[in-house]
Amino acid sequence: MTMDALKFYIDGAWVDPLEPNSLEVINPATEESFALVSLGAPGDVDRAVRAARRAFPAYAATSVQARLGWLEKIVAGFRARLPELARAMTLEMGAPITFSTERQATVALFHFEEALRVLADYPFEERMGSGIVRREPIGVCGLITPWNWPLNQVASKVAPALATGCTVVLKPSEIAPLSSLLFARIVHEAGLPPGVFNLVNGDGPTVGEAIASHPEVDMVSFTGSTGAGVKVAKLAADTVKRVAQELGGKSANIILPDADIRAAVIAGVHACNTNAGQNCQSPTRMLIPRDRQGEAFAAAREAVEAIRLGDPMDPACTMGPLVSQAQFDKVQQLIRSGIEEGATLVAGGTGRPPGLERGYYVLPTVFGDVTPDMRIAREEIFGPVLSIMGYDTEDEAIAIANDTPFGLAGFVQSPDLERARRVANAIRAGRVYLNGAPFDRSLPFGGYKQSGNGREFGVFGFEEYLEVKAILGYGN
Repeated sequence: MTMDALKFYIDGAWVDPLEPNSLEVINPATEESFALVSLGAPGDVDRAVRAARRAFPAYAATSVQARLGWLEKIVAGFRARLPELARAMTLEMGAPITFSTERQATVALFHFEEALRVLADYPFEERMGSGIVRREPIGVCGLITPWNWPLNQVASKVAPALATGCTVVLKPSEIAPLSSLLFARIVHEAGLPPGVFNLVNGDGPTVGEAIASHPEVDMVSFTGSTGAGVKVAKLAADTVKRVAQELGGKSANIILPDADIRAAVIAGVHACNTNAGQNCQSPTRMLIPRDRQGEAFAAAREAVEAIRLGDPMDPACTMGPLVSQAQFDKVQQLIRSGIEEGATLVAGGTGRPPGLERGYYVLPTVFGDVTPDMRIAREEIFGPVLSIMGYDTEDEAIAIANDTPFGLAGFVQSPDLERARRVANAIRAGRVYLNGAPFDRSLPFGGYKQSGNGREFGVFGFEEYLEVKAILGYGN
């Protein structure tokens, strides 16, 4: 796994960085280094961008059939290496091995399968009015991805970029880079032309900013914090490149009075704690009818007791550690703030779980009687911390749900689908799940407000990487 960890993938080959500068990759379950990766510099980015620029004209002109063939080879390589990819993610960011295999790696694969489906029948040209509307690849795409779903976020960008005929410079998170290096091998083995896919490791302030500001990059797609997304957009503005962002979230889960409170709360707690709560769309604010909160607290405790913390390589483990010391410290601080601001501690609290003195483990924590002005109700925590908030009327629940600068996702629980749909329509967010609806890779994913712009997944994500050209005077 570590053979090429100190190299970058540029112009179809594994190459050394221009200057040696390595970073230890830490296993968050043990707090020990287990690999080294190189941190790139602006010169490495320039080398990769120039390779992508050289490759773009020929790759953009390839046939749909040729691109389908390359994508099919990537899918086959992905399937063959799925256990290896899952293990890499467990080691680098702490996701339990069962979750890494069944969700982290598998959902990433879905994006390539979806890109294949969309590409096979996509109308790149259509007659309209007195002419033709063409959709053409935008060009060189700089893709900057996070650590929490390392391969999922890589695949959700790389798959449509390659499918549409764009060339790519990828910067994965330096915290969880090894799964992306394995993925680069899969792409190499698929036989894409040199320069179509390039990978440069590094940190955001150096490599990420070099990508965002590079004049030869036509589009930047960024997933990460809202603060970092603002920085990327400002750097991209000087060259008026397209910017697609998937940023933070503080999603509300509205449990309506006619729902099965116990079942809805238990499902909501587990949804909040998926991936140790390190999800941008986690339902971290649970809205409960005010007179049912006692029932909700009991159900939340029951759900927390079912969580199995431990060694993420153990298939029985259902929650691993947070990704880093910095993330651990941030979550501990926010749990303390909830206690200090007067929320009721329903479950969990500060400190490490008993018997887990090593690793960045935190207690799955539930607060009750949370008010909208508390930090835990306003800030994205990115850990297994749930805030239960009371409401008296449906309109009040909607108002609380929308009282946030974020708008990535929402959740509504009710056996009355028309009522749930009415509430969903009123939530200012890019995606709303009704009654625990499962992930659907064909439907668009993205945010309102400070949760970003643009969309990923399916045809909407595909079209993010296309320019629209009108040719007039060619009609009948």
